Amino acid sequence: MVTQERLRELFSYNPNTGNFIRLVGRSGPNARAGDIAGCDNGQGYVRIYVDGKAYKAHRLAWMYTHGEWPNHIDHVNGIRSDNRIENLRSVVRSQNNMNKGLYKNSTSGLKGASFNERSGKWKSQIQVSGKKMGLGYFQTKEEAHQAYLEVSRKFHGEYARGK
Repeated sequence: MVTQERLRELFSYNPNTGNFIRLVGRSGPNARAGDIAGCDNGQGYVRIYVDGKAYKAHRLAWMYTHGEWPNHIDHVNGIRSDNRIENLRSVVRSQNNMNKGLYKNSTSGLKGASFNERSGKWKSQIQVSGKKMGLGYFQTKEEAHQAYLEVSRKFHGEYARGK
């Protein structure tokens, strides 16, 4: 596990941009001293190699700034590549799950809304404390989504996310 001391030997971190700048170059043309470190890991997160091991940049930013390795880090604005320290918060797994975005296989395009063929209506549901909670059936997906948002704000508070 990389330490804060080792990170500071290898990189400078700009908390306003979320970028890590290499202080020491690595072999090859893509990792020279002065370069911005990292690349997309294929899931929207920035990946940075430190001493041959891959790390997500948001976790490194937390370690660099706070000197401790976090269990889970949440991107407040939901943008996985935005590693500004003001956009990162240490959370427990359930809080991180509350702030998940819309699933890619969503048929409605709206969080908390899915079409129920049997009833011919839009169903709304939310997960709270590990249990699914049905919120009712609605004529439109927008109404189902609105029901989700209201309950999400109530139970998830600052971690509620509508998209």
